Order: sequence, then structure tokens, then C-alpha cells
Amino acid sequence: MDTQIITADKPLMAQARPRKPAPFLPMSRAEMDALGWDVCDIVLVTGDAYVDHPSFGMAIIGRLLEAQGFRVGIIAQPDWHSAEPFKALGKPKVFFGVTGGNMDSMVNRYTADRRIRSDDAYTAGGEGGKRPDRCTIVYAQRCREAFKDVPVVLGGIEASLRRIAHYDYWSDKVRRSVLADAKADLLLYGNAERAVVEVAHRLAAGEAPRELDDIRGVALFRRVPEDYAELHADDLDSADEGATRQKGATVIRLPALEQVEQDKEAYARASRVLHRESNPGNARPLVQRHGDRDLWLNPPPIPLTSEEMDAVYDLPYARAPHPSYGEAKIPAWDMIKFSVTIMRGCFGGCTFCSITEHEGRIIQNRSEGSILREIEKIRDKTPGFTGVISDIGGPTANMYRMACKDPKVEAACRRPSCVFPEICPNLNTSHDDLIRLYRKVRETKGIKKVMVASGVRYDLAVESPEYIKELVTHHVGGYLKIAPEHTERGPLDKMMKPGIGAYDKFKRMFDEAAERAGKKYYLIPYFIAAHPGTTDEDMMNLALWLKKNRYRADQVQTFLPSPMATATAMYHTGVNPLRGVRHGGSDKVEAIKGLRQRRLHKAFLRYHDPDNWPALREALIEMGRRDLIGSQPHQLVPAHQPPGTGKAAGTRRPVRSGGKTQKFTTKGIRLMK
Repeated sequence: MDTQIITADKPLMAQARPRKPAPFLPMSRAEMDALGWDVCDIVLVTGDAYVDHPSFGMAIIGRLLEAQGFRVGIIAQPDWHSAEPFKALGKPKVFFGVTGGNMDSMVNRYTADRRIRSDDAYTAGGEGGKRPDRCTIVYAQRCREAFKDVPVVLGGIEASLRRIAHYDYWSDKVRRSVLADAKADLLLYGNAERAVVEVAHRLAAGEAPRELDDIRGVALFRRVPEDYAELHADDLDSADEGATRQKGATVIRLPALEQVEQDKEAYARASRVLHRESNPGNARPLVQRHGDRDLWLNPPPIPLTSEEMDAVYDLPYARAPHPSYGEAKIPAWDMIKFSVTIMRGCFGGCTFCSITEHEGRIIQNRSEGSILREIEKIRDKTPGFTGVISDIGGPTANMYRMACKDPKVEAACRRPSCVFPEICPNLNTSHDDLIRLYRKVRETKGIKKVMVASGVRYDLAVESPEYIKELVTHHVGGYLKIAPEHTERGPLDKMMKPGIGAYDKFKRMFDEAAERAGKKYYLIPYFIAAHPGTTDEDMMNLALWLKKNRYRADQVQTFLPSPMATATAMYHTGVNPLRGVRHGGSDKVEAIKGLRQRRLHKAFLRYHDPDNWPALREALIEMGRRDLIGSQPHQLVPAHQPPGTGKAAGTRRPVRSGGKTQKFTTKGIRLMK
């Protein structure tokens, strides 16, 4: 297949059939009656509370389908213990759409230490436990029980990041595609606006789900057509990895479910190939055997144009939670109600992050006009607005309108990152459009302050001193969060993050801009503990850097292996899929799996906490670094323990039911006796 610049066959709104929008998409029969509906065409089931705002995926999909002429209802956080709540709006004429919500339900429910979270930001009152674990699977099965002949379509980030056989951290095993477990008909991955519009119209026209095998961004079970040639990425004795290019229709065969369950190098190969086949300009279909069936993934969706993005964000959202929640607070809504999304996607490619796997690395931008219209809506319609926009950004703060200088090069590229190991010379890193946007937003009547709370990609920011000046002078409120993630080259290479020198350069420019502006502003750096490829010595050196720079982290992040992330493949397999994967030729990575070592790495980030000092002393002694124990400025922890402290470090290991002590393994640290 020849690489080509690919565009969508038709604009997103080409089939739109405008109808009078509902004040809110109905959640009850009474609301349907008030709208004069006897039936819904489409019922969307979500694990989040229903907030009719474009920061919530179901609101976007619901309003988009409404604009296409469909009657759309919402079932939010239903009681999943029976099928009855899934019948609340009656039998949908076209399909059920099912999503776990804005987050993977397991990430939402459990911490990196597999502890249950006590709250849920996407639930009224912040209450935890309002959705089941793996809720996409549970909801889909209940929809099937409610009306067995209605097609079930999966979407959202939980389905998107579990679209093939994947390692699941919470069960510590490889699970099959969520499409198989959910017994659904179709799975839409990525930002699914194009796919869901096409699916809705074609199902409504009488096509069967199995006939929708030509839509980008769709996964389904199907046989490989006879006219397709298979390229075998499942042959791990070959260095080719299915990369051969040939004319005609081709599909890449990933290692099968059974193969990736038993062979970790096969899992790493599947991860590497999936990430390599992620550019809409040159990606080919993928197929993966699941038992006696083939799971088929079409190439990724075509990114939305600015005009299409504007159309999505200009839909008639109520911009509020559904009235059924009354006065109950929904924390996620309170966090974003005064913020504005200006773009999607990320070309950073950080291996621990799943944004690229879901949204893609091609930036999709809104126009200035659309952004300014939304700010005016916030000003005029959102209760409690005081003139402060809490954030203007997206997955990153400063990739707005950045793109490859040559569309042909972009369409042919297979690099997982445009900025690692260095910024690609083909990347346009100009911040001029973003600076102009900031200035226009500040000039909007009624706007007193515009904050930038999204993460700033500092290796890009240093390319534009004018941007840093603009940011510091007008858009920082005392502190700016920044994410170097580590100081040591080993883990940074596995993260695909720039060296700490880029952070140091940004800090110098930030401090100089703050001094010129007469401001006292500070950077708050974020770091990750226990990332694959990190040694105890790496964490020790990071702790020494933190102490030297007088940073004391109140909250620290331990690596959480989220589904489909490249770093998750490293964690599970001990293999680096950033390089070629084959039997006898793979690059090994040390994963930090023992709970005791994970806690030690976290303790290094909180070197100043007396409760961590006993574990750190023991570790430093085992590492031959007694010289770092003492009260001198260059030393990491004191030799003496204050009374009443050290309890956290001295806790006994967890006990399993049945009385057996949980045994943890670690490197360089004695197990507690």
C-alpha cells in the first residue's frame, strides 16, 4: 500500500438533519414524554454522571447524534445488578452505545497500589462505588439481556485502550479484547465522532453490524477476506515484524491471544506493531486471533478538521449537570466548568501515557472563533463565574496548531514521538498562534484572568522565549505544574522524555521572565516512582536532586500500568518494545513489580518524611551509601529517628486470608523477617 495524504470521504456534519435540541438528553420516560417521543433511536449508557458539557464524552456523542437527526437518551450509572434499569428508556430502535466514562473504570476505582479509592470525581457527591469494575463489559452484557436483538456498540477510553488482547494490572494477567468479553457487536476506538455518525446512519438504514467492516476506527470479529494478503508479525523468529510494504490489500497478523498469554516477547511484539500502525496516513488493518475467531481492527480514524472540531464544540450543550442531581456536587464538573479545550491529541509519545493511543499524535485544533464563543458562553451562562478561566489547553498546554511542516512526510512517518530523542526538524514548533489566542481571550469582555493549568511541554516552550514571557506575565497564578518525571537518563529513555537539562533551561527562562514581570512564581515539578527501567540508584539520585533544589513533594505518583501503554508492555514483559522484538534479539527492561521496592521508590521521592527514613537508611546501607546518612546538607536522611515517627516504614507485611504472609520481592533490599 502506498503512503498517501488521506482525507475523510465526507465532512462530519454532511448527513446532519437538525432537529430542535432537547434541553437535556432524556434520562427518564417522563422526559421523553415531554419531548413527544415514544421511543429513542439510540440509548447511551455511561459510567459517569451525565453532565451536558463537551468535556464529557457521552455529551459530545449524544449531542452529535442528536444533530444527525436521532432521538438520543442517556442511562447514567445504572444499577448493574439486573437488566431492568437498562430498560428505563425502552427498546432503542438503532443501537445501545456503551462507555465506561471519561476514565477506565479500573483506573478510576483503584490506586497504583491496587487499593480502592474512596471517591469518584465523576459521580454526584463524589461517591465511590457507583459503577462496577470493568463497567463497559457489565453494562454491555446487561444491555444484551434487556433487549437481545439490539446492536451493542462500545466506545470511550476503556474500550479504546482494551481493543486487543491486553495486560490488565489489576488481575495481573493478559485479558482478551473487551469486545469479546462484552459480547458486543462493534467497538469504536479513539475519538469516535466520524465512526459513530457512520455507524448510526448505516444501522438505521438496515445494515447489519457485521457489514460495517469498512469504517475507520472500528473493531469487530470477522474473517480475513480472500483478497487480502497477510503480513505476519506473529513470527517472532523474524526481524521483519510485519513491516514489509507491498501493493494491494494487506493486513498485519498480530500474535494471537493464546500466544501473547504465554510468551511475553509475543506480547511486546504485538504492542510494538500496534503503536507503529497508529498513523492514519499509513496504518494498515490489524488482525488478532481470539480462539476460533479473528479480531479485526481497521486503521485509525481521520483527524477532525478545525471546521469539524468547531461544529462539535458548537453543539447546543446545556453546559451543566442533569437536573436530576439537584444540588449535589460533581467534582469533575466543578473542576472543568470554567475551562476550555482548544485542541486534541499529543505527539509527545510518553510511554506511560495513553493519550496518543486514544486520541492520536496529530493535533486537532479548534478555531479562534469557536474558542472565543465558548468563553462568552461560560461568561454568560455558567453560574458562579467570576471572570477567571481556570484552564485553556488540552492534553498539553502548548501544542496548539503545531504540525509537521510537510503533510506527505507526516503521512509517511512511523516515529512514536515528534520530540524524542530530539525535536524533529520537520515539526513546526511556533507558538505564535497560541500567543495570539491568549491575547484575544484576555481581551474578551468580562474576562479578568486566564489560567494555564494543562501541562506545559517545556522542551517545546524553550523554543519560544516569547511564549514563556506571555505565560509567566499573564497566565500563571503563583505556581506552575511541570512534569520532568525523572532526572536520570535510564528511566527517561524508557519514558521517551527529554533530559533534565531541558527542564533546567525552562526553569532559568521561567525565573527570568518572572523577575522581569515583578512576580514571585514557582515551578512545581512532578516525578514518577517505580517506572520500568528505573533502578534504586536512579531514585536515590533523584532524591538527592530534589534535596539539592529544595523540593519537597507532598503527593507523589507511582507508575500505574494502564491498558495498552508502551510502558505497561515493558512492565509486564520485561522487554522494550521501542526497539525490535524477536526471540533472542529483544532489549530487556527491568520492571519494578515488588510492592516493597515500589514503596521504596516512592519513599525516595518523599525523602523528607520521617516515616520513610528507616526504609531509606536500610536501603542506603545495602547500596553501600552510608555516606548519605547524617545531618550534613549533602546527606539524604538523618541518622537518628524522631520519637513517634517511622511507623509507616515499620508496618508488617500484609496478611492474606488464611494467615499466610504476603511475600514481596525486591532488588538490593533485604526482605523483612
